[in-house]
Amino acid sequence: MTVLDQLSKLSSAEDFFHFLEVPYERSVLDVARLHILRRMGDNLRKASPELDEAKARGYFRAHLERAYSDFLDSSPMAERVFKVHQTAKSTMRTSLVNLSVPESGKRTL
Repeated sequence: MTVLDQLSKLSSAEDFFHFLEVPYERSVLDVARLHILRRMGDNLRKASPELDEAKARGYFRAHLERAYSDFLDSSPMAERVFKVHQTAKSTMRTSLVNLSVPESGKRTL
């Protein structure tokens, strides 16, 4: 069974970290697990070289370490891995509401 076949059978972020022998902080993984795995997958798709099986484990480990390091001092919202976070920034607007009380004593909004 190839390393890629073995990776495809893993079901949790912890499984990936254990299988590829990448140390991690539980607090980082608890907040950004899906984002880290998505970033790893995105990076792998961009690179997509032909792998020989002897180097495959190290190659996948390097990509997981790189994705994990992106979230050590950042957050999922700052990294914007998923489309929902990418579009949230562009649609966020601040609306100001006039809360002053006019001379008539009635509030206006």
